[in-house]
Amino acid sequence: MQFKTIIYVHLSILLYLSFSSCTHNSEQLISERKPIQSSLLENKKMSLPPSVTFCGKTVSLDNFDVRERLDKELIVNTYRHSATIQYLKRANRFFSAIEKQLLENGIPEDMKYLCVAESGLTQATSRSGAKGFWQFMPSTAKEFGLTINEEVDERMNIENSTDAACAYLKNAHAKFDDWFLTAAAYNRGQGGIERDIENQHVNNYFDLHLTEETSRYVFRILALKIVMENPSNFGFSLEKSELYKPIETRTILITESIPNLAIWAIEHGTTYRIVKLLNPWVLRNKLTIKSKQYKLLLPV
Repeated sequence: MQFKTIIYVHLSILLYLSFSSCTHNSEQLISERKPIQSSLLENKKMSLPPSVTFCGKTVSLDNFDVRERLDKELIVNTYRHSATIQYLKRANRFFSAIEKQLLENGIPEDMKYLCVAESGLTQATSRSGAKGFWQFMPSTAKEFGLTINEEVDERMNIENSTDAACAYLKNAHAKFDDWFLTAAAYNRGQGGIERDIENQHVNNYFDLHLTEETSRYVFRILALKIVMENPSNFGFSLEKSELYKPIETRTILITESIPNLAIWAIEHGTTYRIVKLLNPWVLRNKLTIKSKQYKLLLPV
């Protein structure tokens, strides 16, 4: 009987200690979560600006519909933390080169945010078959000069696909004479936007009743611009050292076929993996030169 009493006492002490430890850990976790909750609350207090500019044009937010559609996309991109943080990191690597090409092609710099909206600055593949930073479908890609075959898919060549995107945007702007409709046409197609304008008798993007995706599309681009230009205002505080640095590369013009890209990579002081990372548009372990020459990027 005495032995059982001792066991009960020990068990009671162990249960008390375990409960105290759990309570302490729970309090510690709650305490650790407080700064995050506080940060989120601060973000919710952020007010929309009275207006926003895009491609040199000002969008007034006096209209409740325009204001609330933008507010929705701001909320989505502010609280998609992992995605938005990666956009900011990648932008440091890719924006400079994209901006340069946009400028050379006479396209407003703000169209770089269309690229973010399309792919998040990754070599993405959509369910419908669009690929690359600018998400070209195969037929449109070929129409604007990009090569697609069993060895090559230039939709994933950042330089070439950016030039093709510029050509598409120029073409659409020549038709609509409006950068908002031009951006919408990138998503909906020029024919779709033309039909919507004709059927609804208005030629302002913000007045058109569009498909759900296209109705949100330009507002998502605007929201990305607002957040990425002032990330700290929306709770994103990244140190410069956390951003992805541009990769220093050298360019080699390929004038003869490469039967084995892995061996070629070793001969040029790198590896097959690095060649594929820098040139994701090369689909096979070979590169056949026929009528068209290609440029391969290698690390400096």
